[in-house]
Amino acid sequence: MRTREEHLAWCKARALEYCAAGKPADALGSMISDLKKHPELADHPAITLGATMMFAGFLDDPGEAKRFIEGFN
Repeated sequence: MRTREEHLAWCKARALEYCAAGKPADALGSMISDLKKHPELADHPAITLGATMMFAGFLDDPGEAKRFIEGFN
């Protein structure tokens, strides 16, 4: 099993590929799904925040989604 830090870096890298492809909703979906696959990240508070922001339209822009994803720690 990856460490928390390794898994988080993997989640970010996968999600940022979607941002680069201009698919912010897929980026957030990927990030949320992947975070839930690690016991130390499964309840990360940014999961709920990201989903709420996405559904409210605040992360529709790939650049905004990228900044949000890069801000996870």
